[in-house]
This record gives sequence, structure tokens and C-alpha cells, in this order.
Amino acid sequence: MSCSPFDLRDYFLDELAEEERRQVLQHVRSCGGCQEELERLHITRATLLAMREEEEVPQRIGFVSDKVFEPSALRRAWQAFWGSSAKVGFASAAMLSMALVFFTLFRQAPVVASLAPTDTSRIEAQVAARVTAAVEKAVAESETRQAGKTAALLAAAQQQFESRRRSDMLNVEQRLTVLQKHYNVREMLARYEPPGEMK
Repeated sequence: MSCSPFDLRDYFLDELAEEERRQVLQHVRSCGGCQEELERLHITRATLLAMREEEEVPQRIGFVSDKVFEPSALRRAWQAFWGSSAKVGFASAAMLSMALVFFTLFRQAPVVASLAPTDTSRIEAQVAARVTAAVEKAVAESETRQAGKTAALLAAAQQQFESRRRSDMLNVEQRLTVLQKHYNVREMLARYEPPGEMK
């Protein structure tokens, strides 16, 4: 199937007029799908040309009614059996019945162990002890994980606090230094000013 305005087979077999051939050729150059289809047509023609011709013409045509094509008796019986849905249904039911009988006869009876009341209480105590141990282990693991997380959070908070404290102390020291410089400048100015001009 091509998207060309004309059939590619007509182009391939030279059944188009010259103008139509040019249109198809122009379309094929721009369309990948049509190029592939045209290539397939070339491959098909090359394959057909490469096949050798039969040298001998068949002398006789075989008919379905010939004995050669007639199925064997076993095959006819098999086809007759499977061709009938009633027979197939009966055979299926018979096979299912045989399977149920076989399963019933050869199935082992389940072993029912009767437990004494002391055994039951002992088993319940073991189960309770195992459950308690598993719960305690899970709680301990959870507490350990939580303690680790808490310690990590406290260490991070302590580090942040120390960093903030150092920053604040540095800031205070810088401000004190600036104030001290201002104070020193005023002191120096006060020393050098005449006594009557002090402000």
C-alpha cells in the first residue's frame, strides 16, 4: 500500500503515462515508505526471474477423489470420533471420573495428631515467649535507632549553637573595638581642644 497518487505496481510494470511516471518518481524520492515498497517489488521480480523453470509439464492433474488423497482407516476413525461433540464430551467426562476415582483410592489420609492439654499449654507458653522476645528485640532496636538519631540531632544543634555563639562573640568584639576607637578619638580630641571650646 503506497501513499503515492498512483499505484506503485503500475509504475513498476510501466503501465503509466510519462507525466504520471514523473509524478510517482518525484513522490518516491521524498517518501521512505514508498521507496521500501518499490524496493520490495524489485526484490520480488529478481527472485521470480532467478527461479528455474519446470522442464517437465505434469502429465496428469491429481484430484481429491483419487485414492492417493484418501485418508487411512485409522485417520478416518480418528476424525469421526473428534468430529462429534457428544463423543468428545463423553470421553472428557469418563477421563474426569477415572481421575477422581484414582485420586480417591490412592490419596493418603491426613495425619491428625492429637495433642494432650499439657502439650497445648506448653506450646502456647513457647509461642508467647518467642513473641515477647521478638517484641523486646524490636523495641530495643527501635530505641537504639532513635537514640542514635537524637544524638546526631543534638550534636548538630550543639555545633550550630557553637557556631552562632562564636559569630555573635566576634560581632560583639568588633563593635567593642569600634566603640573603643571612637572613645579614644574623643579622648584625644578632648585633650587637644582648648578648655573654653569643649562641647
